[in-house]
Amino acid sequence: MSLSDIDPTVPPSGTGCAECERDGGWWFHLRRCAVCGHVGCCDQSPAKHATAHFHVAGHRYVRSFEPGESWFWDYAAETYVDGPELAPPLSHPETQPSPGPEGRVPDDWRRRVG
Repeated sequence: MSLSDIDPTVPPSGTGCAECERDGGWWFHLRRCAVCGHVGCCDQSPAKHATAHFHVAGHRYVRSFEPGESWFWDYAAETYVDGPELAPPLSHPETQPSPGPEGRVPDDWRRRVG
């Protein structure tokens, strides 16, 4: 797989982690698969769904899905890479809190991340 596998036309799968939304979980920060658009939670989140997506699907490139962040990560090479502009939206809504989603984040979330 190479940077040419990134599909800049694919929109994100949603505004939150697909699996956490399905299962009633919560996340710290979000990552967007640059190949298929899957939105998953970061490795500081309890479930680490973005990395799990990489292991299952083999899609090695993600972009931050946080407002104001535009970096790409290559899971296979374990390094930052430059990637193309992706289809909007480029982040979750600014009104959506991090961690999120609102109403599902435990009071002791700081102890649980990391």
